[in-house]
Amino acid sequence: MKPLLDNTLQHLRKLVACDSRNPPRKISKDGPLFSYLRSQLNGFAFTEQDFGDGSISLLATRGHCRTLFNFHVDTVPSNERWSMDPLSLQIQQDRAYGLGACDIKGAAAAMLAAVNQQNGPVALLFSSDEEAGKGTCIEEFLKSDHSYQRVIVAEPTMAKAVCAHRGIANATLEFSGVPGHASAARAIEDSAIHRAARWSTSALDYIQAQHAQHFQNLQGLRFNIGTIMGGIKPNMIAGSANIAFGLRTLPGQDGLALLKELVALTKPEYLATWKPTFIAAALPNAQKAESGLAASESLAKDLGLPIGEAVDFWTEAALFGEAGLDTIVFGSGDIAQAHTADEWVTLEQLESIANSYERLISDGLH
Repeated sequence: MKPLLDNTLQHLRKLVACDSRNPPRKISKDGPLFSYLRSQLNGFAFTEQDFGDGSISLLATRGHCRTLFNFHVDTVPSNERWSMDPLSLQIQQDRAYGLGACDIKGAAAAMLAAVNQQNGPVALLFSSDEEAGKGTCIEEFLKSDHSYQRVIVAEPTMAKAVCAHRGIANATLEFSGVPGHASAARAIEDSAIHRAARWSTSALDYIQAQHAQHFQNLQGLRFNIGTIMGGIKPNMIAGSANIAFGLRTLPGQDGLALLKELVALTKPEYLATWKPTFIAAALPNAQKAESGLAASESLAKDLGLPIGEAVDFWTEAALFGEAGLDTIVFGSGDIAQAHTADEWVTLEQLESIANSYERLISDGLH
């Protein structure tokens, strides 16, 4: 095994063993994960911030450069379908298995290996609340007096530079009904659950009608009703029902405006209340879709990175892009392996990304 890959796997073994599942968000700046990161970054200056509720950021800098690498080091929770200990790295044939190995501790491990091989200037921002869907660490960093102009966000992109991805627009709806005995003919119209069901059908039709819209290789909207809750029992007309749903928007689209169009598909008197729960722009954002894309592609070419297609998932790269920084997504692994039981990343991908990081540092990121 080549030294750079071997070092990457050593770091990955340590990072996977650090429990950073989110939730429950029991992550602290003095815990094993951030302590390990600091211990492996000799010669770096550190700026740490604790925003509470498991949101920790660590900015590690060596020298001065205008390019920032970002890694989130929290993971999703493991589930009951894991066939092995999720916090113990397993190497089987050409794969490394472990919670976060793909998303995205593998890339973080590769960077730790790379910075210890090259002594050029580099800036690394580690954050711990991406999987919570909060973005507090990145939003607070962007409020700071930083001098970075370009950002490389490490998410699973098969070691290709991704310059565009979807945005997110999530919301909850509360439907009102008129409670009563289920034998009444009015149950058809008065049940809050029936009203929610009719809205759901209209929303699905609306989404299908948008299929012709596209941005590069991204086609149509993505839509998912995540939860439906309401009612008490079969012989009672439901007085209330709640739906939580999410959209994945195309670059150039206004997430809030689309939510409002969907909400308008029901009669106003049927809707007790609704509220957006999380709205995040696509990469590039709606205000500069074409110019932002050109800037990201220019950054990838300047760094000598192969450019991949736009992707359906969202990343915090959109937050950097919205703040005016030239941004790409570039990391190891396949998104299909993220958030799965027995999560894995190939050794070839780890070696590829580690080599790329080492080259970028060697070339200079001034």
